[in-house]
Amino acid sequence: MKSEKGSKEYKLTDFLPTTKKELELRGWDYVDVILFSGDAYVDHPSFGVAVIGRMLEAAGYRVAIVPQPDWHGDYRDFTKLGRPRLFFGISPGCMDSMVNKYTAARRLRSEDAYSPDGRHDKRPEYPTIVYTRILKQLFSDVPVVLGGIEASLRRLTHYDYWQDRLRPSILVDSGADIITYGMGEKVIPELARRLSEGEHISDITDLPQTVFLATKDRIPGGIADHDIVLHSHEECLRSKRAEAENYRHIEEQSNMMHAQRLIQEINACNCEAISKSQNFDLNSQIHVVVNPPYPPLTTEELDASFDLPYTRLPHPKYKGHRIPAYDMIRHSVNIHRGCFGGCAFCTISAHQGKFVVCRSKENILKEVRQVCQMDDFRGYLSDLGGPSANMYGMKGRNLKACEKCRRPSCIHPQVCPNLNTSHQALLDIYRAVDALPEVKKSFIGSGVRYDLLLHRGNDEAANRSAEEYTRELICHHVSGRLKVAPEHTSDRVLMLMRKPPFSQFQQFKRLFDRINREEGLRQQIIPYFISSHPGCREEDMAELAVLTKDMDFQLEQVQDFTPTPMTIATETWYTGLDPYTLQPVSSARTPQEKLAQRQYFFWYKPEERLALERSLRRIGRADLIPKLFGLQKSAAGATPVVPYAAQNARPSHYPQKLRNSHDHPGTSPHPQKSGKEKRGRNRRHS
Repeated sequence: MKSEKGSKEYKLTDFLPTTKKELELRGWDYVDVILFSGDAYVDHPSFGVAVIGRMLEAAGYRVAIVPQPDWHGDYRDFTKLGRPRLFFGISPGCMDSMVNKYTAARRLRSEDAYSPDGRHDKRPEYPTIVYTRILKQLFSDVPVVLGGIEASLRRLTHYDYWQDRLRPSILVDSGADIITYGMGEKVIPELARRLSEGEHISDITDLPQTVFLATKDRIPGGIADHDIVLHSHEECLRSKRAEAENYRHIEEQSNMMHAQRLIQEINACNCEAISKSQNFDLNSQIHVVVNPPYPPLTTEELDASFDLPYTRLPHPKYKGHRIPAYDMIRHSVNIHRGCFGGCAFCTISAHQGKFVVCRSKENILKEVRQVCQMDDFRGYLSDLGGPSANMYGMKGRNLKACEKCRRPSCIHPQVCPNLNTSHQALLDIYRAVDALPEVKKSFIGSGVRYDLLLHRGNDEAANRSAEEYTRELICHHVSGRLKVAPEHTSDRVLMLMRKPPFSQFQQFKRLFDRINREEGLRQQIIPYFISSHPGCREEDMAELAVLTKDMDFQLEQVQDFTPTPMTIATETWYTGLDPYTLQPVSSARTPQEKLAQRQYFFWYKPEERLALERSLRRIGRADLIPKLFGLQKSAAGATPVVPYAAQNARPSHYPQKLRNSHDHPGTSPHPQKSGKEKRGRNRRHS
């Protein structure tokens, strides 16, 4: 399999083995770890199972991957490689399986981006649970270790939108032995080392960044004063207030440099799967114990993860098949990890943490050179980004203050005065990449935080770098359309979202247009908006339609809020309470209420006018009808609708419509995924 221009041709043994034949080609008669993945196997640093497999390989272990096993029939895919020496690992995929499969309206998505040819039949719903139960049935004495975003975000009692009920920790539902949450480069190799040295999985209870089950007498050190004891699963079933109170603690501890241990009790009678696999007494009280995470990786450690011998290609078994997610990221490079934005609907900080960890410039350039050698590379990098495009190199000036901080966001409601917001390091990266002779242009495909670009603090050098970066970005790194995410126009709703006031987006739009005029460019801002977020009313959406019309937008990059596990917005939507203030927050919950909000995105479509007029009259905002539709007669009248372009002609350099999609910008280090995976970023879920 040829991958590089005139150079290396990859052999089957350059990939981690996936079959008995591939084990034999390596001369292996056993494996240490077998990883089961809900995604197709792409040997690339943007795909979690490849990263974990390569990390274990680098530590000296024999690792095999079984991608998308058939969970029907005789389970032969689960037995074909035999029994591993250490453990089975479950990596359900780069996205939560339910977000990957269904829209906010619970309709099937058009394709599964992580499966060959976008097929929907290659993974079950909740593969973490399905795969684990099969493995425990077949190999009851082999440890099963859960990882990936699905397990990470379901590590404690959580609301499941697709089942419309509270579920306990996925450790309980699946019958697995342990969860490794967050990014696994440190915890998985350490777990493998301890198992290899003879420790029993049930005795490994002090490992950071893991979740395990124990009766009260088996909790290491007992329940101590510094532990945070959450409301039990049964209390949360009885009281939505208890569930809301839990999530303030869960979010705070997910974002702290030195977190506390979390403990949640659950009655064993609600733990059928785990009681069978671990022999808990059905009359006992079990505790879900969440150990604090490891400190963030260092730059050197993150570089080492990207330096592993990835082929950067799908496994040869997919020859002739398209894997949509790979197509989106094959010519992109992820430059940092973590996000301190703290958006209420986003899961990035819950999985990656809020502290940004950056790759070195040398390491980034090394990967860019690898991309340049790909046969199909034509000189254009699709993205140099991360969870947010412009957080590279940013951290607290006084790190001791950061170690004590409980804020979920470093930039909301105001930018923390301790945050170094200089864009200089990022500018250096862009210029070094663009200086490579093989690179014609590097685009920024990740979402840009315009609040960081507009922020002016006491550091004049940082202020100048923001101005310089803004012009550099607009002039040299936009492919014609720049993604930004104002999300809404109502400052009340934006406060609940933890997003900046809409006036900042208006300010940035004016700046963007001015630079385009000065430079003779004809580029466009692509704004992303959400309907039905907690706190959003029909009236807010009506005003959004008027405000965005006045800015000459016809919105199509939009989505309906999807409640995804372990976000503050989801818990607010489910409980009806703000987890921090415990004040009531209303939400659109029924399909009819959601549609009533979403329709305002498409006010410019003639077929929507009649319903919108009725809606505006019903909510007492008939005054907005002429603002949306000018002086035309009512939709019920005989006068035809005047085309929008004739009412309010837009500058010649703006297309009549924004490109047609209902997805949200993707997030690195995973592929530029559609909004399906993120809003609940996994952000950003449609």
